[in-house]
Amino acid sequence: MKKGISLVILIAGIIVALLAGVGTFTWLQKRTAAQPPAVVTQPVVVAAADLSWGKILDKSQVKTVDFLKTSLPPGSFSQPSGVEGRTLLYPVKAGEPLFESQLAPASVKAGGMGALISPNKRAMAFRVDKIIGVSGFINPGNHVDVLVTIGSQAGGDKQSIITKTVLENVLVLTVGQEMERTGKQEKTAPVDVITMEVTPEEAEKMALAASEGKVMLALRNPTDTSGVATRGATVPLLLSSLGAPVTKQTGMKRSVTVINTTKPVFVVQGIRGGDVIEYKFNKGGE
Repeated sequence: MKKGISLVILIAGIIVALLAGVGTFTWLQKRTAAQPPAVVTQPVVVAAADLSWGKILDKSQVKTVDFLKTSLPPGSFSQPSGVEGRTLLYPVKAGEPLFESQLAPASVKAGGMGALISPNKRAMAFRVDKIIGVSGFINPGNHVDVLVTIGSQAGGDKQSIITKTVLENVLVLTVGQEMERTGKQEKTAPVDVITMEVTPEEAEKMALAASEGKVMLALRNPTDTSGVATRGATVPLLLSSLGAPVTKQTGMKRSVTVINTTKPVFVVQGIRGGDVIEYKFNKGGE
């Protein structure tokens, strides 16, 4: 009898142990499956400090930071040797990754302005004051239109003055400052020097405009790339821009001339008796 009871207890103990083992194994399996997968990282080359455009990079200016491999930025570098000796085309802040699109081709070994110029383009600089430079709001990367006022130097005839847009959507490469003396003053005043990227033909126009007239810049919206053909503004067209009637006193009579502002205006002066009379005509004799 006692042997039968002991056998039952032994079998019961074995069953309990088996159930406990199975339960423990199942719990460990579920816990292992619930754990997140191991994080896989990869080094990415970033700027060790703020870097300006035109710099030739070396190992001291960059460092590596681990990024998640699944969120690795395309075009990045994993080793500093990949960017060593390359010229930076755009300014980069400390900690920002370096990309292939930010670097000049590996064949470009010189730094500075030459690395920024696009193929078949030229860099041209000229000095401007705060008025011409749109009160200092022109920055590298902006696009501007170039206007020139010309004609007043030839004999001083105000009627021959014209202001015309000669270049459109020109890229500004750099904006710097230099000091110059104004008149007989001992103090120097800061003057902006703006460098623009132009074609050879545009460089010729810019040189002529700067030497023969007064140049002004008009800042463009970066999304506005459309071209606008203009006729230019002359003194008669400017004065008649609102289309108001012009009244002239000739002796005891008063003549009224209405100007059509949609066409160029030509002014002819004549003398009748002691009176000076102006005759104004639109193009086409109207």
